[in-house]
Amino acid sequence: MQDGFNDPLWRQVVSGAQMLFVAFGALVLMPLITGLDPNVALFTAGIGTLLFQLVTGRQVPVFLASSFAFITPIILAKGQFGLAETMGGVMAAGFVYTFMGMMVKIKGTGFIDRMLPPVVIGPVIISIGLAMAPIAANMAMGKGGDGAVLIPYQTAMLISMPALLTTLIVAVFGKGIFRLVPIIAGVLVGFAMAFAFGVVDTAKIAAAPWLAIPHFTAPAFNWQAILFIVPVALAPAIEHIGGVIAVGSVTGRDYLKKPGLHRTLLGDGLATTAAGLFGGPPNTTYAEVTGAVMLTKNYNPKIMTWAAVFAITLAFVGKFGALLQSIPVPVMGGILCLLFGSIAAVGMNTMIRHKIDLSEARNLVIVSVTLVFGIGGVLIGSGDGPDDWGLKGIALCAIVAIVLNLLLPGNDGWKNNKLDDQLP
Repeated sequence: MQDGFNDPLWRQVVSGAQMLFVAFGALVLMPLITGLDPNVALFTAGIGTLLFQLVTGRQVPVFLASSFAFITPIILAKGQFGLAETMGGVMAAGFVYTFMGMMVKIKGTGFIDRMLPPVVIGPVIISIGLAMAPIAANMAMGKGGDGAVLIPYQTAMLISMPALLTTLIVAVFGKGIFRLVPIIAGVLVGFAMAFAFGVVDTAKIAAAPWLAIPHFTAPAFNWQAILFIVPVALAPAIEHIGGVIAVGSVTGRDYLKKPGLHRTLLGDGLATTAAGLFGGPPNTTYAEVTGAVMLTKNYNPKIMTWAAVFAITLAFVGKFGALLQSIPVPVMGGILCLLFGSIAAVGMNTMIRHKIDLSEARNLVIVSVTLVFGIGGVLIGSGDGPDDWGLKGIALCAIVAIVLNLLLPGNDGWKNNKLDDQLP
């Protein structure tokens, strides 16, 4: 069977470029939404993937890039604490993965099953998606995060809806590799519409240099910002485990045993910590790339090395970053109407797949309180100012879900859905 391990160098290089192409849309969309530098995101995705390969002995064919789970916390933390402090929180989130990897090495996967069963992870992921829904709606209508009108409503809708429609059509009806790049297709159509309506700022693209160092941001450490962001790392950690299981099912290898879940978590943690060190978004394994691996049947992890090299190289192309940053808000808003809803759907599917019975009072309480705390804006703390301590949103609902699951009677239900049962 052709698995890519004996491919000549030129074919590995081409396959690496293809993998970056598949990941590219989601990779740059996250920093564009949160106001981070997309060139820095490209750089940290490449560095993070190389670190992951170093830790895992280059055995797992995955690509690491921007995690959508952190969109809302980063937007809120930037406004409340500042970019440098937010990056300190991102680095701390990477340490959570590292700690979990150490615990898996010492105790096995049992503690993850007990602390983060589907009844906890499901509603937290749903909250991540639905909490961001107003952001997508505002952007699609031409508004900024604060509700200020950036582009007239009618013009914005004529840009955002074709972008959304294109993304839907490619995702559902696309064939082969093109089915894996609906975001890029949507961005291209939306950008063309925006250009036709004259809302693209071409002056900044023309003024940008061809070669430029990305706008790196050094982290600063603020315990309030750290507490705000760190709990969110729990959901992507489970997403990472699912991603490793998924790619293992595609390649026919058990990566939870070799190189081991503790190593893959450590690699993801180091990638996220490195991202925070340079001012980039947290990293996670990309399902799109796993889909591309399945489609091409190229299981050679070396192609991800080339994808990482291409990402790092693109990071230093100044005009490329200026082009990305010139994409108008409605283009991203239209696509996000699908993406944020998809995140919520993943959470629902998690509970459905594991047959979480909401007629049981215990499950109903955990899910209900988690959703309201995550979406409703409940604040626990002394206030909402920059000098006040408080937990809210995804960080709060993740902690509440974990605590309720540990305290309420009947916490042995997780045994029916152990992580070990998901092994290929």
